[in-house]
Amino acid sequence: MFEPNDPLWRERAGEIFARAPFVRELGIRLVDLGPGWVESELLVEARHMQQDGVVHAGVQATLADHSAGAAAGTLAPAGHATLSVELKIQLLRPALGERLRCRAQVIRPGRTIVATEAWVYAVAAGEEKLVSQLTATMTYAAQKTG
Repeated sequence: MFEPNDPLWRERAGEIFARAPFVRELGIRLVDLGPGWVESELLVEARHMQQDGVVHAGVQATLADHSAGAAAGTLAPAGHATLSVELKIQLLRPALGERLRCRAQVIRPGRTIVATEAWVYAVAAGEEKLVSQLTATMTYAAQKTG
């Protein structure tokens, strides 16, 4: 549906996960990607939980935001980074499960502003339940060299 603007789009989008220390520390990993979309996941551990035994909203927001940014990054022009401008997350139900799976996609690409959405699913005993939904605006910023 969308056409990448950089011949190295796949490698650059993968680097969005590989080079982000906070994302690596949480254990978020890229599963699959294509022009305008990304799938990622997180194996849930005790460190991801809040005091009531569900996955913390901040963990869900980070998974969704980073995945949405990577989805936008698949369409970024060469030499540009993808940055969040604004985001909203709706927590739809308690996130309980062995892992979280996220599907993010570009809704409307622009030259500098990109509308995205991401859906986070909790996976428990092979069953997926939608637990949160993110709407975010991203921007492309020229990367500084040297």
